[in-house]
Amino acid sequence: MCYLTVDDDGRLASLDRTGLRVDLVRHQEEHDRHPVGDDDWLESLREGDRLRVDRWTAPFDVVRRYLVTGQVEAGRQRQLAHDAIVTAMTQIRRWGAGADIFGDQPEWAAARAAVSQLMERYARRGV
Repeated sequence: MCYLTVDDDGRLASLDRTGLRVDLVRHQEEHDRHPVGDDDWLESLREGDRLRVDRWTAPFDVVRRYLVTGQVEAGRQRQLAHDAIVTAMTQIRRWGAGADIFGDQPEWAAARAAVSQLMERYARRGV
């Protein structure tokens, strides 16, 4: 699954060749040669439509989107903003994984540590 949106010309930047623009079908084929992370491992953490990270769960699609794009989008489902994992992803995006945050909560710090490990493991693609 790719989260990119095609440009006005209906094309995306090629993953194979810098400067080349390709249609959506070609872009999907290129993804087979350029995986973003270890999706098989990520699926092993899935529990229905949620993903378990240590002792927390969050919507699978939100976590995967963050791992692939670095963007956390809760959309209209505002309750996602209160999940410890989504909060941790937002904090990591804003201040980095090892940040000292004023007024930090132990639960948030633990969630950031768990999400940081998840991010590192996902990026290694099965190593």
